[in-house]
Amino acid sequence: MVHVGTSGWSYDHWEHHLYPPGTHPRARLDHYVRSFGTVELNASFYRWPRDAGFASWRRRLPDGFRMSVKAPRGLTHGKRLYSPEVWVERIARGWHELGERRGVLLVQLPPDQPRDDARLGWFLDRLPHWLPVAVEMRHPSWHDDAVFGLLEHHGAAYCVMSGAHLPCVLRATAPVVYVRLHGPDHDHLYAGSYSDGDLRWWADRIREWEGSGHEVYAYFNNDGGGHAVHDARRLQALLG
Repeated sequence: MVHVGTSGWSYDHWEHHLYPPGTHPRARLDHYVRSFGTVELNASFYRWPRDAGFASWRRRLPDGFRMSVKAPRGLTHGKRLYSPEVWVERIARGWHELGERRGVLLVQLPPDQPRDDARLGWFLDRLPHWLPVAVEMRHPSWHDDAVFGLLEHHGAAYCVMSGAHLPCVLRATAPVVYVRLHGPDHDHLYAGSYSDGDLRWWADRIREWEGSGHEVYAYFNNDGGGHAVHDARRLQALLG
């Protein structure tokens, strides 16, 4: 199964691209779900939602919809995964409330955080076995076969990245493959629109992963100018 969507859904500059002008922010999600069957919640990185918020999304989202959730920066950038137990408890409660609408927990490590296998392993050991997780590693020291083996051991997905100065490593370490497309601009993240050729290439990779039995989540994070919306729609069309 393949899920294609965007990173976030509520942007003022997405008027005319996804929702009509003047749409109230609370109504934007209603327009989003008409076009996509998954979304990556990014606001949770800045402020982790209350349990009631996750329960509300469970009620509002349609059957079959999947919401992936970005882990809070207090855990990833503040604590840098150190002493994660309190955060893991909060995350698990919210994940429980999201119920059958839940997708994948995205854990984005800071770009200046170098490899630390012991710390990553301790964190992954603390997560409930029923909570699927993907880890985005931006520091180049993480890209080593031993790290990929550590992820495989814990059933955690390596987050495949596309974007300026980020290594694009096509590695599947879990039943789920998680892809974040940060934009094709070579100098700036979150900018530009992918060409038809680029999207056809990604569609081929996604078909290969799906054909080998993986469930694939792909999110566009190039929100400027509504590029994420248009690129996600085009990739959906290519995948049929």
